[in-house]
Amino acid sequence: MNEIMTMEEVADRLGVSERTILEWIDDGSLHGVRSGTTWRFKRAEVERRAELRRPAENPETNLLTSDRVVLLDSADKRAVLERLVERLARSPLVTDSEALLRGILDREALMSTGIGFGVAVPHVRIDSVKGPVMAVAVCKTSIPDYASLDDQPVRIVCMVAARSDQHKEYIRTLAKISSHLKRPDLRERILESADASEICNLLIEED
Repeated sequence: MNEIMTMEEVADRLGVSERTILEWIDDGSLHGVRSGTTWRFKRAEVERRAELRRPAENPETNLLTSDRVVLLDSADKRAVLERLVERLARSPLVTDSEALLRGILDREALMSTGIGFGVAVPHVRIDSVKGPVMAVAVCKTSIPDYASLDDQPVRIVCMVAARSDQHKEYIRTLAKISSHLKRPDLRERILESADASEICNLLIEED
């Protein structure tokens, strides 16, 4: 096996964009050697980084996994919420997807969860969810009927569900999501990505 990797090979191995790799080079977290317009990397270092970035395989401990990241061309609010509930239902932490959808829709009927700067955070605590769990939708175009506090079009939707008695964990998760996604650079990277694994890793790294 070749001990030297190209930029394209590293991006594929780590599930990130080449832009992210260049940012890692700039901040010193990944070392590469430049030759003309190309970069070369030591495979051993890339593999060590891959191990560090790998999330635990046990879904019981994962708030977000890449299979719960949805990339959409366009959709209305109801369709986005239904898609996210469907993805959450893949987790063993969710035991009744219909009850979860009802809970989410009831919460939205009280007040839209569009928190501003293009982000919405639909959320609910419900007994049919065993623990905190999240799904994310990223839309190429704005969701036309998703109202927001600042009237900005919503394109990133983070759905959070937790058990009814998990108030502290629930509030902590919502606060972290809101805080992280207030960063314009992070939102830009998420919106520019076409890779569910990369989006998942961006959110996990910021957690």
